[in-house]
Amino acid sequence: MKTSTKVAGFVLGLAAVFTLALGAGALVGPEKTTTDTPGADAAPEVGTSVVEGSPAGLTATDGGYTFSLDTADTEAGTQVPLHFRIKGPDGQPVTRYIESHDKQLHLIAVRRDLTEYAHVHPILDDTGTWTVPLDLDEAGTYRLFADFTPEDGTPLTLGADLQVAGHFDPRPLPPPTAITTVDGYTVTLDGVLVPGQASTMTATVSRDEHPVTDLQPYLGAYGHLVALRATDLGYLHVHPNGHPGDGGTPAGPEIDFSVTTPSADDYRLFLDFRHDGVVRTAEFTLTAGPAPSTGTDTTPAPDGHGH
Repeated sequence: MKTSTKVAGFVLGLAAVFTLALGAGALVGPEKTTTDTPGADAAPEVGTSVVEGSPAGLTATDGGYTFSLDTADTEAGTQVPLHFRIKGPDGQPVTRYIESHDKQLHLIAVRRDLTEYAHVHPILDDTGTWTVPLDLDEAGTYRLFADFTPEDGTPLTLGADLQVAGHFDPRPLPPPTAITTVDGYTVTLDGVLVPGQASTMTATVSRDEHPVTDLQPYLGAYGHLVALRATDLGYLHVHPNGHPGDGGTPAGPEIDFSVTTPSADDYRLFLDFRHDGVVRTAEFTLTAGPAPSTGTDTTPAPDGHGH
């Protein structure tokens, strides 16, 4: 799967917690199979919730809501149609949502080796079925995250696996780096990730060594950051401080975020930003370690969902 915003050389994430089967030579991706419970993960019973404060997206069911794929496997290709539903506590597809950042639902698709990424926005029909095409030209297991707020007002992120059949060449997690390039833009990410604390991270965008001061709003913000814990793909979705038009937030080159990592680990971060009418994604690997003795932002952790 390719996005329009591929990081050159590869480095918008947060050392590898996804269960990746690294073997000698090329591996064979999952063959197409059938399942009676597509998209199902080991999850709490309907009506229960994961432990408060834990990363999101580790289960297909939380708070009585279930992320249900029409099929849990597909063939590799471009613009592959994906269909799914969010089922409510009554077992029926949810048809009413609260809009968040200009959309009713955000879908994140990432291969489990964290080298393929997309942030897309499916279309909802009257039956409660969501549909979106995905570029899945790389075989492997993909983790899908449905980030939404049902009508009851409680934000949720649910996760499910999609198997993409074909020849699978897993790649190691890119080494930690806080600077990357994409489509001629250089993006640096400054700050220290401290487990259990809200860490201020500042992304700085430049092009041709000149600061970009006219970033364009995208989904109601100048940047969107998704962070995934490498060991299990625990999901963090955060947004920048301030917003366009608030009278105090500049349109670049800096974008400030507050990120709370739940544990010491490697994280893959994906930063979406728009400039000259095009959305691009900058990708990073950072490590959250023990709190340093000085110079650390010790602001109490905010709501873990970030919306």
